[in-house]
Amino acid sequence: MIDPCLVARARRREVGAFDELHARCGRMVHAIGLAHGVEGDDLVQDVFLTAWERIGELRQDDRFGPWLATLARNRARDWLRRRRPAGDPPEAGTLPPPVLEAREALRHLAALPEAYRETLAMRLIEGLTGPEIAELTGLTPDSVRVNLHRGLTLLRASLEGT
Repeated sequence: MIDPCLVARARRREVGAFDELHARCGRMVHAIGLAHGVEGDDLVQDVFLTAWERIGELRQDDRFGPWLATLARNRARDWLRRRRPAGDPPEAGTLPPPVLEAREALRHLAALPEAYRETLAMRLIEGLTGPEIAELTGLTPDSVRVNLHRGLTLLRASLEGT
């Protein structure tokens, strides 16, 4: 679990404490963005800036991870609503095969239910362990295990169907 004392220090505007929270939770925020179709580190920066500005709204210091995950989901949805096409996407022939495969895998991941795609993104893309995912998100370890198992089953079926 994220140390509530660390969160309390961040609430008091201790930059070092907030930097530590960023180091511990940044991969979760990045994975949530990817799971919602938002790529890049800009979302992570935006979410943490919002968290810095709004940390006073957090009611329980021991719920920082789930609160931050909710902020990340909401910001990702906002970004998707505001996103404007930036021109034509690159031609498939101009991208190297690994990039094409990664985009295809992300497309299949994005089609899964939210709980599965977020948990899978944290595990498969960011390399977080089941216990780390549980700690950061506030889910129980059993829920994480179920989400990973069901999500992998659905993802495998989707990938084999293409």
